[in-house]
Amino acid sequence: MTLAEFFGCACLAFGAPLAMFTFTIAHDPIRIIILIAAAFFWLLALLLSSLVWFIVVPLRGFLAFGLVFSVIYQEAFRYVIYKILRKTEKGLQEVADNVRVTENKHILAYVSGLGFGIISGAFAIINILADAVGPATMGLLSGSEIFFLTSSAQTLCTILLHTFWSVIFFNALDTSRYTHIAYVVLSHLFVSCLTLLNRRELYWATLLPNYTILLVTAIMAFRVVGGSMLSFRRFITCK
Repeated sequence: MTLAEFFGCACLAFGAPLAMFTFTIAHDPIRIIILIAAAFFWLLALLLSSLVWFIVVPLRGFLAFGLVFSVIYQEAFRYVIYKILRKTEKGLQEVADNVRVTENKHILAYVSGLGFGIISGAFAIINILADAVGPATMGLLSGSEIFFLTSSAQTLCTILLHTFWSVIFFNALDTSRYTHIAYVVLSHLFVSCLTLLNRRELYWATLLPNYTILLVTAIMAFRVVGGSMLSFRRFITCK
């Protein structure tokens, strides 16, 4: 039972991102490099926020303190990787076998956002999945029996949000839409702070708002890349 729970939760958290990677990134080495580089920058953000948490001794006991700095550093490094990708865009066009890697500026944002999301999701759920293997399961003597399920659903939400956030963020910097930049930063902070409610097992109060924000962010990202109701209907009807 524990092994089935492990694979079920892992597939829920990483099934969609793995499909996105397989069909849109895995065939192109340049995109793979960009994804790995984005994941590395997210790790740098985690390292710096951890250093701040470690240095400020009086506030170590407040999880919200470290969380806020983690969000700030993540968005700062999202900006850093944006600048790097824009400066190296011409070079990527020269070395890429497939010109489509960089002919659409939104592709770079999508790939780097997915890199951010995958590494963020891995760090968020890897220990939880390790506990899911056994020897016991949640909910028998203490804890909620839906803990693993909700943690996996939250991880999936975070991965997709990072992908959409990068698309919106990169386009906002290109077009000077500062309201979109503010939306990305504030919604990231809001989504992260909501996860603090999980300590009280208020999972519904976390997942419902976060998935609502995910839907809104997905629509914004879709509109940013030039999507419309007409193109959406054509996609659904395979025309």
